[in-house]
Amino acid sequence: MARVYNFAAGPATLPEAVLKEAADEMLDYRGAGLGVMEMSHRSKEYDKIIKTAEADLRELMGIPDNYKVLFLQGGASQQFAMIPMNFAKNGVADYIVTGQWAKKAYQEAGRFITANKVATSEDKTFSYIPDCSDLPIDENADYVYICQNNTIYGTKFPVLPNTKGKDLISDQSSMFLSEPVNVSDFGMIYAGAQKNVGPAGVVIAIIREDLIPEETPILTPTMLKYKTHADNDSLYNTPNAYGIYICGKVFKWIADMGGLEAMKAHNEKKAAILYNFLDNSDMFKGTVEPGSRSLMNVPFVTGDDELNAKFIAEATKAGFVQLKGHRTVGGMRASIYNAMPIEGVQKLVEFMGRFENENK
Repeated sequence: MARVYNFAAGPATLPEAVLKEAADEMLDYRGAGLGVMEMSHRSKEYDKIIKTAEADLRELMGIPDNYKVLFLQGGASQQFAMIPMNFAKNGVADYIVTGQWAKKAYQEAGRFITANKVATSEDKTFSYIPDCSDLPIDENADYVYICQNNTIYGTKFPVLPNTKGKDLISDQSSMFLSEPVNVSDFGMIYAGAQKNVGPAGVVIAIIREDLIPEETPILTPTMLKYKTHADNDSLYNTPNAYGIYICGKVFKWIADMGGLEAMKAHNEKKAAILYNFLDNSDMFKGTVEPGSRSLMNVPFVTGDDELNAKFIAEATKAGFVQLKGHRTVGGMRASIYNAMPIEGVQKLVEFMGRFENENK
């Protein structure tokens, strides 16, 4: 059976070259006589895998030496608690709520500290990014938090917020490695790997070293302290060894594709094809204000629930899968991450055009 075009929001499509290489190494990793899934995380073979992955990520992103790179578990959702537990020395943080995941992070932080909602776009179902040029930043805030690309709602910060000198923490799960990033603009970047980098189960955290406390301001379990993982090179306990191995292969694939500048151009081209179609269609409409559009996640609707359902069913039969939108937006959503080839978006648009003509 031919591979489908997978537009899932995550776990999402991975580069075929990476999957084929991993398949070739499944039973015997480079003469070791066993696969990476069976390998001790303390072995010399695995030590090289995880160290190479970190070195390649540092080179791709230009990560400064004073930032730690951590491979963690627990999903991005576990970071919602770890961040306030580790960083809220004053017990205060400011949150910009632009979607479901930022809202959950804000609510979770409120269990431990005073979390201030300093801006939100809830009034229009998170269909835009609010003006963040002059926010009411709390003078005692330990950090300002954003979800930079909103997977469900298809929005992305066009510019970073003015934090008035406070450290910025960004959840980049659904845009990670999709374009160049100036790491020094952030106190912390983190991402769940399952959208744009690897399989589910790995979280990558990039944290400026001076932010990692010797002792957390809140009584915190050992496994939820960043220092635990930073001091042990992400090997305090058994990591998601196979997931990190796949992430490492994706880092090399991105480098082979030309790095993050090339990835950005690739993603802009794909997004333009889909947005141009939506902007000129009589049937399909995007749900996001143009100035806030994501390159990674594109929600759209027909305005008719029955027609939406018919489109999803016919698209699935035609090999375009996982296009159903999130329940809070409805309609459809195409996630067009790094590994989605341009021809996948071109063929989707051709299918949408035919569907529109046949269902006028």
